[in-house]
Amino acid sequence: MNTKIETHQKQNIKNQYGWMEWAGAFGDLGILLPFIVGFIGVTKLDPFGILFSFGLSMVLVGLVFRTPMPVQPMKLIGGIAITQAAVVSPGMIWGAGFFTGLLWLVLSVTNSISHVAKLATKPIICGIALGLGLSFMGNGIKMMTNSWMIAIIALLITFFLLKSKRFPAMFALLLFGCVVAFIETPDLIQQLSNIRFKLQVPSINFVPFTLKELFSGALLMAIPQAPITLGNAVVAVSAENNRLFPDRPTTEKKVAYSVGLVNLIAPFFGGAPMCHGVGGMAGHVRFGAKTGGAVVIMGSILLTLAMFFSGSIDIILQVFPEAVLGVILFFAGLEVAAGAGKVGSERSDFYIMLITAGFGMWNMGAGFLAGVIMQFFLAKGWARV
Repeated sequence: MNTKIETHQKQNIKNQYGWMEWAGAFGDLGILLPFIVGFIGVTKLDPFGILFSFGLSMVLVGLVFRTPMPVQPMKLIGGIAITQAAVVSPGMIWGAGFFTGLLWLVLSVTNSISHVAKLATKPIICGIALGLGLSFMGNGIKMMTNSWMIAIIALLITFFLLKSKRFPAMFALLLFGCVVAFIETPDLIQQLSNIRFKLQVPSINFVPFTLKELFSGALLMAIPQAPITLGNAVVAVSAENNRLFPDRPTTEKKVAYSVGLVNLIAPFFGGAPMCHGVGGMAGHVRFGAKTGGAVVIMGSILLTLAMFFSGSIDIILQVFPEAVLGVILFFAGLEVAAGAGKVGSERSDFYIMLITAGFGMWNMGAGFLAGVIMQFFLAKGWARV
């Protein structure tokens, strides 16, 4: 009887919105902000559409999963869109998002995702976590290189306050980042004074892309993104969620359904393709989040910015120095890599993990496929280690 009561109570854990959830809400900024800046500044997508779609998705995801399940930009699609902005139109970005949403919704509704996910054994999942963590740490270090002194101070602040609940490390980092921004940009205060409060309500674009843009976006961006989404945004994040929060478990089917649904809706509001990701969850958790409240908080902030300050977002984003964002990303990567866990006792398990991680540091989709191929070769006896 007691066991049943305890289990029932655990399954009904509610979101929290306290001090640590607020701190953990900002744990994914190192991944989120650079893409938001790129989408708005380079691809010229409407700031309202980007902020509103991310914000709405975060609120819904936080309420449904009740864990720090992140909502992130799809990195390969975002990277191609930003680096090849001269040939990638907004319609192609929205078309890629719509195709992605349709793909993952079909895989989840037909339960095909369960069969695909079986390819991801423990060594592959550990390899994905290790490769992604090291990749995030490396990218974080790159973001620190132009301001080493600022980065070192930020690193020391974070290490010193990482376990503090009285004054969470994230708040100290944000405060430090603001001070640095005002020192490096003396006229920033004047610029911030130009921020204007202007209400903007969402509108639906029923034809955000042409058929040609849909096919172009699918071939150029959505299809290459699919293996990365499977490895990182479905399989790995589900495993990490269940490892950290066994009282609020999820499934690959539920996560794939979530990815599909948000991407079917976002293009019609002008939003970018989105997914979940183990790195984002690690970032939220590393800085204090324990429930979906952290994701709801960040989503609410983005919705507020979208509906009242989207016309001034380029000014607001200047208060986040790149070096400080790099430190946040570094610690998110450290958390992911440290959580890779024990892979097994067999030498072959280590090989599969390291091959997955090695290729994953270059491309997460390639890492997943390399791990699956190595696993198959070893099982057939075609390779020996």
